[in-house]
Amino acid sequence: MTRSGSIVSFCCLGLVLLLIVTAWLTPGGLELQITLVKEKTPVLVLPLKHGERFTIHYYHSVENAPIWEEHSVDKTGKLYIEEERYEKFGAGMGKMPGVGRMIKQGIYEMIKDMHMPVGDFILRVGSPGVDHTIIWRDQQYNLSETIAHKAVKFSARPVSLLHQILHAFKFLKRRSPP
Repeated sequence: MTRSGSIVSFCCLGLVLLLIVTAWLTPGGLELQITLVKEKTPVLVLPLKHGERFTIHYYHSVENAPIWEEHSVDKTGKLYIEEERYEKFGAGMGKMPGVGRMIKQGIYEMIKDMHMPVGDFILRVGSPGVDHTIIWRDQQYNLSETIAHKAVKFSARPVSLLHQILHAFKFLKRRSPP
């Protein structure tokens, strides 16, 4: 290899390293992780934007009535409950004094404008029929079909641009046909 070829190779390597370090140091958004509590393994990892919402939908175990809980995440990764919607009042449901406002929308009661911090939280996934389902960007992930009766932890955190890029490649690789 000639001396000028070595210089060009060295410069290209330096540029690639600079891009990697820049992507590593650049904020890339947020990541919601749903992790099995005992096994400490992720079940679902979703990229989120600041303020973006995801929904936990399920059927009340006593009333067998549908419930939707909308959550959001702030720029530091703290989780909030924003809204609850349900068909009828059941055990554990209802307004909390000073949190949100109750409205009626068709057959549903809603608590809107809650913006109540919940931080990381644990959910015991119900049986099929309870159908604990995560709704995110028009996609649905039914946890009850795959991990019924397991405890999962919901947590969020800021991630680097490099982390998001690498995660996107893994996600695409998993979804592509063999």
